[in-house]
Amino acid sequence: MNDKTTVQLDSDVVNKLKEVKEYPEQTYNNLIGKMIVAFEESKKRNQYDKYLHHIQKQKMKELWDNKEDEAWEHA
Repeated sequence: MNDKTTVQLDSDVVNKLKEVKEYPEQTYNNLIGKMIVAFEESKKRNQYDKYLHHIQKQKMKELWDNKEDEAWEHA
């Protein structure tokens, strides 16, 4: 048996939830559950992007931090 609880939401949040429902009968529980899954997946992708950025940082510095490029900036 699933326990139920009451959550208080601002009316503007409820209105936004109504706007993003995929179908009229969709429950807020279902909608918020899908939002949580999407948020978790987004965080994972963001962590992967940060990892890639970190490992590429040194090479990018080598490629972009050079005298030839700086000469073009002042031409």
